[in-house]
Amino acid sequence: MSKEEPESGTRLTAVEIHDNILEPAEQEIERPAAALLWSALASGLVIGFSFLAAAFASHLASEPYRQAAAAAAYPLGFIFVIMARSELFTENTLVPVIPFLARRDRETFVKLLRMWGLLLAGNLVGALIFGWVLANTQVVQPELRPALDRLAGEATSGGFGHVVYAGIFAGWLIALLAWLLASTQSTAAQIAFIWLCTAPIHALSFRHSIAGSVEAFYLASGGHASWGAMLGEFVTPSVIGNAIGGVLLVALLNYGQVAAEKENVRRKMLSRGGRTARR
Repeated sequence: MSKEEPESGTRLTAVEIHDNILEPAEQEIERPAAALLWSALASGLVIGFSFLAAAFASHLASEPYRQAAAAAAYPLGFIFVIMARSELFTENTLVPVIPFLARRDRETFVKLLRMWGLLLAGNLVGALIFGWVLANTQVVQPELRPALDRLAGEATSGGFGHVVYAGIFAGWLIALLAWLLASTQSTAAQIAFIWLCTAPIHALSFRHSIAGSVEAFYLASGGHASWGAMLGEFVTPSVIGNAIGGVLLVALLNYGQVAAEKENVRRKMLSRGGRTARR
């Protein structure tokens, strides 16, 4: 039996959004390793345009408006990645978790960990390449360097604990974005959702593990920070924070409401079936 479509002009229910995520997620966790790695590598490269766009906007704006200008431009890389359907680790703290919560078996959990590992590896390699090229070639004009250095320093500062904490909020926003994207097929609405969920990451100094890794690797490649500091004090804690925010604050909470609703529907169907059998 085909799934009922919502009436024209109505909003999707939480169950319908959940099902819109579940069906493609089942296919995503089965994708070949090479496909996931290439897609993740592309995402790690393209997400670097968020760093470039934010630096360019900050460079053009006067001092009181630099943060706002950079935040407004920051979503550019995310728009490129998500609309191109490339794989970003932080977006997948929601998507592949949904099939695991639905089945809760060892096989699906292993597939989930496999997908996370491949995506994280591909994303970080892409971020490393972009950051190195940005730091060691003349890809941008020299007058843009101060803005790049300033933004990268600000984005990777704070120490382990602070980065974990700020990373939770970034992971929350990106996983929430994945949920929102499943609620509409409108390209304009999807772009609006991407902007609304990613601009606050820069505006509020949250920490996104992959976009921030471009900045971290840029600093390390240019000799402005040590590799150990960037890996140990930014990349690792930001990944932890993003995973906590995505899994706990979006996947589990949103699945909880859907699971309760589905269980209620199942009980009603069983009750009706029992009354019919007695007749």
